[in-house]
Amino acid sequence: MSETKGKPVDEQLAYLRKGTAEIIREDELKAKVAKSLKTGKPLRAKLGVDPTSPDIHLGHTVVIRKLKHFQDLGHTAVFLIGDFTALVGDPTGQSETRPPLSREQVASNAKTYLDQVFKILDRDKTEVRYNSEWLDKLTSYDIVRLCAKYRVARMLEREDFHKRLTEQQPISMHELLYPLIVAYDSVVLEADVELGATEQKFNLLMGREIQREYGQESQVCMTMPILVGLDGQRKMSKSLGNYVGITEPPNEIFGKMMSIPDELMWSYYELVTDRTPPEIAALKQEVAGGALHPMDAKMRLAQEVIADFHGEDAARKAADNFQRVFRDRQAPVSMAEIRLKPQSQVLSVKFLVDSSVIRTMDITGVSTKLEKWSRLLASLGLTASTSEAERIIKQGGFEIDNLPVQDPTARLDLTHSGSYIVRLGKKEFRRVTVE
Repeated sequence: MSETKGKPVDEQLAYLRKGTAEIIREDELKAKVAKSLKTGKPLRAKLGVDPTSPDIHLGHTVVIRKLKHFQDLGHTAVFLIGDFTALVGDPTGQSETRPPLSREQVASNAKTYLDQVFKILDRDKTEVRYNSEWLDKLTSYDIVRLCAKYRVARMLEREDFHKRLTEQQPISMHELLYPLIVAYDSVVLEADVELGATEQKFNLLMGREIQREYGQESQVCMTMPILVGLDGQRKMSKSLGNYVGITEPPNEIFGKMMSIPDELMWSYYELVTDRTPPEIAALKQEVAGGALHPMDAKMRLAQEVIADFHGEDAARKAADNFQRVFRDRQAPVSMAEIRLKPQSQVLSVKFLVDSSVIRTMDITGVSTKLEKWSRLLASLGLTASTSEAERIIKQGGFEIDNLPVQDPTARLDLTHSGSYIVRLGKKEFRRVTVE
C-alpha cells in the first residue's frame, strides 16, 4: 500500500472509514484530522484489550488493524493492556459474573498477546500502556468521585445488565464499575479516538461522557464489525471451530482461508487486509467481469493474510503447496511421516514432522504379515473408526502413490520395508514407511 502519512483530510477519512461499523461522530473525526494536519500534532488513537486469554484469531485482528491504519497515517497508536480491568472482568455479553483471573495469568497472557499484536502494529511506533499504572493508584476518594459522574439508572439500561436483571441473574458491584474505569483510561490517556468491536459501543460511549466530566474534549468512537467465521454464518470463534488462528502453520491458514464462501471474501478483504477501498473495488470488478477467477482472488487474500503473520516467503510457499495439492492433485513437497516397525503382534509407530519425532505409540494385535489399511488408518488417528476408513475407501477418497484404492479389505505388507505416499480425503497426505 502507498504511503498515506500527511494525506488530505478526505483521503484519511476514506482510509479510516474502510470496514467500520459506526463512527461517533464522523464530523468530529473530520475536525480532529483537520486540526492534526494544521498543527502537526498526531491524533491519539486508543485500543484497550483485556488479556483474558493468550491466543489471537483473525477475528481479533480486525480492530487491531484499524489501529494500524491510524499508525499508517502518522497518528499515535496507543495499545492499552487492561491488566487491571482484566482482574475485574468485562461484563459485555456475559450472562453471569465471570471468575476473576490472577495477576500471574494476566501477565502471562499479556506477553503472549503483545508478541502476536506486533505482527500487525509497528513495535517501535506503538505506545504500549498498562492501566494498572493509574488504576492501582486510585484512592477511595478518587473512586467515589468517579462513580458520582454517572447514574445507576443509565448503567442498568445497558443491554446485558438489563437482560440479567429481567432474568433475575446476579450482577456484582464490581461489574458496574467496569465501564467507568475503562472510561477513566481515556481520561488518563487523553484519547482523541477509541476503537472497539460493535459490542463495546456502550463502554466507548461512556468514555466520551467521562472525558467531558473531567473537562476534556470527547473522544470519537469507532466500532468495527464482528468478523464472520469460516462457515459464513456465525461470528469467528474458537468454541465454534470456525476460526483462523494467526499462529497456525501457513499451510493450515491457507487451506482455511480457501474454504470461506466466495462472497464472504470481500468482507475479509475489507476487515483483515490493508487494501484501500478503490483497490478492493477494482479487484471485485475483475472477478465480476470474468477477468479474475474467484479462487485466484481468494488465493491472493490468503497470501496477504499469511504474509502479515509469517512473512512473504511463507505465504508464497503456502500458495505453491495449495496449487500443487488441490489444483494439480499432487502430493505436497513436505508432509508428516509415519514410520512403522513391525514386531511380534505389535506395531511400533513413530509420528514425525520435519524429521522430529512428535509422538510414539504401539498398536497391539497386529498380523505378522499383512494389516488392513482401514484398521491402520483408524489406529493412526487419521479416521475416527475402522468403519469410517472403509467408507472413505469405498467412496474413492483413498490413494496410495497416486493410485486410487477402493477395496476396503486392501492390506499393507508389513514383511517388506518400503515407503508410500497416502492421501486420505482431499488434503490429508502422509508418508508411511515400513522399516
